Amino acid sequence: MLTKRLIACFDIVDGMVTKAVRFQDNIRVAPAGELAGTMYEEQIDELIFYDITASAERRRIDIDTVKEVAGRVFIPFTVGGGLKNLDDMYEALKAGAEKVSVDSMAVRNPQIIADGARAFGSQCVVLSTQVKRTEGMPSGYEVYIDGARTATGMDAVEWIKRGQGLGAGEVCLNSIDNDGTLGGYDIELMKLAQSAVSLPLIASGGAGKPEHLKTVFTETETQAAIISSMLYSPRMERNYPVMELKEYLAENGVNVRPIRK
Repeated sequence: MLTKRLIACFDIVDGMVTKAVRFQDNIRVAPAGELAGTMYEEQIDELIFYDITASAERRRIDIDTVKEVAGRVFIPFTVGGGLKNLDDMYEALKAGAEKVSVDSMAVRNPQIIADGARAFGSQCVVLSTQVKRTEGMPSGYEVYIDGARTATGMDAVEWIKRGQGLGAGEVCLNSIDNDGTLGGYDIELMKLAQSAVSLPLIASGGAGKPEHLKTVFTETETQAAIISSMLYSPRMERNYPVMELKEYLAENGVNVRPIRK
């Protein structure tokens, strides 16, 4: 049985990790390299790095911060934001990333998914999608881009199906409605996604307590969950050590990666 993965997601602004609610009002938390080292010591399974203003500002990713984070962790590390072509992807991988995440640019140019999969392998390409509940969409969810600033008119489920066909190896679904609310993941969204694609799914947006992790892992086929607010959000009454979360999940029948001694 595959183990479930716990992921820390760094929303980067000027080299700093930030936290927001529904993609707005970002609060600075800590320097990215410093927090990466802490998360690694706490035994987080993976780390995702988003340069969250790169696409909206039409600039390249903050490669110096990518290198700094990569030098502090020895776990799977995904990088996204401002990746416009194969050269940008290669630069991120050369800087220490194991996988690249495409989001806004993939909507503007879907061929980047196929190009990345062909050049580096599907396992290297993560399709990250920001989605919001929207009446009139066939699935009830619409794709947004540019840090959740811009509606696309695209149905979220149809988009991830297309992404799978183009060669993406994994899908990260970011719920704009649930993001930073600490009220739990969008279970309906994850169930729709698992019925539409056969790719590994990452749930993002809404985790606030251990029970939310148990629910998403036991009620859906989600393989990984982003838990950033639970780990280091200043809006939490308390933050949870990674080991405490793993122990809780194991006690509740969820197969998690073992704790290093």
